[in-house]
Amino acid sequence: MIASIRGEVLSSGAGWVVIGVGGFGVRVEVPSGRVSQAVTGEYVELHTSLVVREDSLTLFGFESEQELTVFGHLIAVSGVGPRSALGVLSELSPSEIVRAVASEDDKSFRKVSGIGPKTAKLLTVSLAGKLSGLVIEPAETETAAVSDSDQVVSAVTAGLQGLGWSENEAHQAVLDARDAGAALEDAALLRAALTLLQRGRR
Repeated sequence: MIASIRGEVLSSGAGWVVIGVGGFGVRVEVPSGRVSQAVTGEYVELHTSLVVREDSLTLFGFESEQELTVFGHLIAVSGVGPRSALGVLSELSPSEIVRAVASEDDKSFRKVSGIGPKTAKLLTVSLAGKLSGLVIEPAETETAAVSDSDQVVSAVTAGLQGLGWSENEAHQAVLDARDAGAALEDAALLRAALTLLQRGRR
């Protein structure tokens, strides 16, 4: 088992990097993001998982032990292969995955390319209780984004209450509009939530 790899980036592309180790170039599949955008000559250190198949040996690499642990749990779910698991970690951070599972929010997993409604539901059910031991501190930027989102949701909910809607139906409409992709700004979210509420009364 190759537990980690450290070396100079020789080349990189969408979802992979080639790292120079002892005169060899080792290709590592990684979540799309910072690692796959590493520039040639940069030194990186990744936690890795070697997936063995009859016709291939594929090395998957992650910046943190939390990502590696979540990857291991994901590929243990029936019907979820390493490529799908990598896709989940490309779209969602470990803390977002933990929150989605804890709140049984399969919508988060449906955002991932290749993950359908049935698999998304299976992920929330299969991972329940398995990620609770992970101690994951959200990044400062993620915390700030969550805080900003909460403020917008609260402001728009209050605005809808001012228009005569109850707190519960206003809050749910705002959450549904946000999850459907409405922009996280007061005016856009208000319009989207109002549309949902008005449809419900027809």
